[in-house]
Amino acid sequence: MSRFNDYHERRNSSSIKWDNMSEIYNIPDTSSILPMWIADMDFPAPPVLADAINERLKHPVFGYTFPNDEVKKALTNWYETRHQWTIDPSTILFQQGVVPAIATIIETFTEVGDKIGMSTPAYPPFFNVPIAQQREIVTADLTEKDGAYAFDFGVLEELFQSGIKLYILCNPHNPAGIVWSREDLEKLVQLCIQYDVYLLSDEIHADILISKNYTPALSVKGADQAKILACIAPTKTFNIAGIHAAMIVAPNKDLYTALDLNAQAHGVLSLNIFACTAVKAVYTEGAQWLDELLSYIKENMQYVSDELNAIDGISVVIPEATYLMWIDYRGTGLSEQDIMQRLLTKGRLALDPGTKYGEAGRGFLRINVACPFETLKDGIARFKHALL
Repeated sequence: MSRFNDYHERRNSSSIKWDNMSEIYNIPDTSSILPMWIADMDFPAPPVLADAINERLKHPVFGYTFPNDEVKKALTNWYETRHQWTIDPSTILFQQGVVPAIATIIETFTEVGDKIGMSTPAYPPFFNVPIAQQREIVTADLTEKDGAYAFDFGVLEELFQSGIKLYILCNPHNPAGIVWSREDLEKLVQLCIQYDVYLLSDEIHADILISKNYTPALSVKGADQAKILACIAPTKTFNIAGIHAAMIVAPNKDLYTALDLNAQAHGVLSLNIFACTAVKAVYTEGAQWLDELLSYIKENMQYVSDELNAIDGISVVIPEATYLMWIDYRGTGLSEQDIMQRLLTKGRLALDPGTKYGEAGRGFLRINVACPFETLKDGIARFKHALL
């Protein structure tokens, strides 16, 4: 029996996913609602993580710490082995999370009023963080046909011509689960070089690969001539978002120095002692756990595809990456308000509405399938009941 079949009660554990739905969905009683929305797995972290932290707890002193060479070696070995990406340890800056890293990059390299570009649908913090920093958001929709998304490079170049200072890429893409090809990334990098635009590449989902290998933005032709900053983390991979740990990879020395000065200006320290322990443990001994996880998620996705594609008006494709699926309900004729109302009040199921990812997401829902199979079956039954 798979270790991922075990159910772990998460209510009343200060879980955003399970205990904060009242605020998110503006519903007073969510005790009977099944949450399948935020990108947070319902699986325990790899046992090697608990073992490592328990071992560290045996030492009674918890003073200031730093990511030492062993932590950095575990990280760089992981990316070299898993993705054939050689990362120079001296180019890594540690952060508390990818979203804080995004905020730091935007603050460091853009000014109030500058234009930030992205392709939509897009992860909500891509909008929220720049807006909070008083930057202007400029978007270009991805093309979509039968659930498959692609760049329209003509439209994308118009976005660059509008005077954007920085472009945010999601690679692999959230919410549509696209793994961008090397060819697409090279075209994007050339646009960044041509129009002197910073490229911020959020690569947090790089390890959750379903059917296609991922190409790091910093590994493509022309990357050494561009102003690229890649954000990576073990948190999505190993379900340890509550242990805040992320990294910015900045091979360009000028960019690295600017980010380092920003950290000093804000008094930002590096990873805490347990985050250092976690990063080393999962990147050193987490590969087998991840391989088993990916196999389990693939089976979950196949079940969702089989069940939902049998419903009139509903279409879903198995993504190339992530543990998220992007449900197309446009064929039902229901508005977003209607389907969300049905899901929450009749189905007692919490999914993400598509417009959370921009207007380009209208007509879609995002579902998180990283949960025990029995939980998934319950969620799909609730989805069907909501549409009756």
